[in-house]
Amino acid sequence: MNQQKNNSCIHCGADCGKNPVIWDDKPFCCNGCKTVYQLLHENKLYNYYKLDETPGVKVETTEFGNKYAFLDNAEVKEKLINFTEGSISKVKFFIPVIHCASCIWLLENLEKLNKGIRYSFVNFTKKEVDITFDESVISLRQLVELLSSIHYIPDLSQSLSDKPDDKQSYKKLLYKIGVAGFVFINVMTYSLPAYFNGEPLEDKLQSVLSILSYILVIPVVFYSGSDYYISAFKNLMKKNISIDLPIALGIIVLFLVTTWEIFFTGGSGYCDSLSGLIFFLLVGKWYQSKTYEALSFERNYKSYFPIAVTKINKQIEESILLEKIEVDDELIIRNKELIPADSVLVEGEGQIDYSFVTGESNPVLKKTNDFIYAGGRQMGGIIKIRVKKEVNQSHLTKLWNQDKSYEKPTDSLKTLSDKLGQRFTIVIIIISIAGFAFWFMKGDLHKAIFVFTSVLIIACPCALALSIPFTFGNTMRIFGRAGLYIKNTSVIEKMSHISAVVFDKTGTLTRPNETKIIYTGEPLSTNETEAVFSLAKQSTHPLSSAVADFYPQLKYHPPEHFVEVAGRGIFGKANNLNVKMGSEEYVCNTVRNGNQKSSVVFVSVNDKIKGFYTISNQYRDGFEQVLESLKSRFKLYLISGDNDAEAKNLSAFFEKDKMLFNQKPADKAEFIKTLQQKGETILMTGDGLNDAGALMQADVALTVADKVYHFSPASDAVLEAGQFQRLANFIRFTKTSLNIVKLSFTISFFYNVIGISIAITGNLSPVIAAILMPISSVSVVAFATFTTRMAGRIKL
Repeated sequence: MNQQKNNSCIHCGADCGKNPVIWDDKPFCCNGCKTVYQLLHENKLYNYYKLDETPGVKVETTEFGNKYAFLDNAEVKEKLINFTEGSISKVKFFIPVIHCASCIWLLENLEKLNKGIRYSFVNFTKKEVDITFDESVISLRQLVELLSSIHYIPDLSQSLSDKPDDKQSYKKLLYKIGVAGFVFINVMTYSLPAYFNGEPLEDKLQSVLSILSYILVIPVVFYSGSDYYISAFKNLMKKNISIDLPIALGIIVLFLVTTWEIFFTGGSGYCDSLSGLIFFLLVGKWYQSKTYEALSFERNYKSYFPIAVTKINKQIEESILLEKIEVDDELIIRNKELIPADSVLVEGEGQIDYSFVTGESNPVLKKTNDFIYAGGRQMGGIIKIRVKKEVNQSHLTKLWNQDKSYEKPTDSLKTLSDKLGQRFTIVIIIISIAGFAFWFMKGDLHKAIFVFTSVLIIACPCALALSIPFTFGNTMRIFGRAGLYIKNTSVIEKMSHISAVVFDKTGTLTRPNETKIIYTGEPLSTNETEAVFSLAKQSTHPLSSAVADFYPQLKYHPPEHFVEVAGRGIFGKANNLNVKMGSEEYVCNTVRNGNQKSSVVFVSVNDKIKGFYTISNQYRDGFEQVLESLKSRFKLYLISGDNDAEAKNLSAFFEKDKMLFNQKPADKAEFIKTLQQKGETILMTGDGLNDAGALMQADVALTVADKVYHFSPASDAVLEAGQFQRLANFIRFTKTSLNIVKLSFTISFFYNVIGISIAITGNLSPVIAAILMPISSVSVVAFATFTTRMAGRIKL
């Protein structure tokens, strides 16, 4: 751990005073800091102290007593907790003091401080933390007390609100603009005689006007400009240099020089420039926020994610979009399908996997009239549910987007922009000081001050930080409207770097809903046929669906039990018959040596092999063009759990040694890993049903979904099956987006070079610099946004 000065607190860096609290021969400023240090030390969280010399987490020493006793009340808990199943609960807290990397690190490692906390995730921009915890180990009240003890006190009133109120901060900005604008107009009025006269006014009159201007400027500097000082100071305390630092320096220097001139040399100072500078900076901030809002890439892209459900309408099943579901509608949920809304189980036995919500993979058994939360996945036979709460479509895609289990490392481009942004500010400060020194040595103090301030203000690395989210965010929106749904913006960059594409065959290259099927073997009785149909209906696998569709209008018998073995087959009991269906190896314990020409599903009833279904593959429209287009740019591989019947048909697109058949799910994941070890960046496409392991292993996981609600949480992207023929265009467009980001960087670079070059010559006033700075950011963002949109219209 980093050691502090002898009289500084080991934990927070504060002065310990004359009577420090000593533990393990180390000084602490209070018992609170000692407590947190002990927690971190006992749990071996030494990395925390590597983030900062003084992390700045200070603990309240107050005894909480009954302060949070109201959290033991069932009604209060129900309002705060947004998910609970057994002892596992989820809660979201608004914590206003979240402000730096140390905060994020500690809050996302809460499970180390209390074993009852399973998972925590920080949304830095919204200052929110999502926590999954075990109520048998830590109660909601104890959780809040734990957060409060490390100085992250939740604002429970905001936590209860779905829409935190941003109007207050917006009003404060308008007040500050109002004060700065009022002063700017009045100071300019006082300065008009000097401007029009061309010569200094009479000494006494000039002195009075200067002092009046100075008095007016004080609230502008210390109120309207306060955000810049506070931000710069907090970042400096954390040893981080922000873009607000040069702005704060420019304002402070102008104010100090103005003070000196007015009170010690009899000059007029720079009250007009100072008030105009702050006024236009604040107007620029408002203008930026409004423009970015107008140019928004629609962050709520979730509305373009058309999750479909199977609804029972007068005993007839129909597939409809989630947005059309109403309270009290009855839905059918099959094996591995998602629960789209908070519901009550009406029929069947639920085995709900809530790993998508909580990270806990053990299925929870549900019986008739039990409540089921949205986001769970049914892991057994068909169930019927009744919707009890209004559908919140964004809830499901939010779970998908914030899924932490399968996060890949931070994309290199964003890391590069962060580094450039940090170094940029240091370079600008050095240039401004050098410019000041040059003109000061030339004997022109007025120009030296203007050069120093103008360089600090005109320089703006904001475009570096904004180009990525606006370009890639726009790409997400464009893709969403075209039928490709991206998990987050980092996936865009990863897609632009792929070197190989790995395809699953069944349900990806082939169309599961358009197959030719022939049954061969001992004829099935009516009871046996109905049992096979009832069992096949439980599964969403393309081959199971094909068998179910082969028997229209048969009577359905709810299975007594049902199990699906990934990549092999299904078994269960229906219509009082034990049925087993799947691959030859799974059903017959043998492997046929003959050359199969199609996919084959074997079936046995009461342990007696009856025969098999031969299912001819129908390839998706445009698959030849897609593979031909990709073949010229990427290495193509095919891995399938099916037999090699289609090897000859696919040999035109895949080299013989790049087609693997009869692959189990584990084999597929291992194959992806082997390619990655050879230096390949992999895009894996599958149907999301039996490919979860391979999708998780791939650099980019793409699910092709005929019914969008079949998507896998392991997927980075979901492609509507009807848009499969555009896959090559989507991949190509990610490279276009990456080029737009690089071009935005270039534009930003040249703007700064030209602006700084003019400013350092003394030909640019700080007021003009304050006007140009936000315009430059908006222009780069506008370029990135509109260029992406235009490219999308042309290339997609």
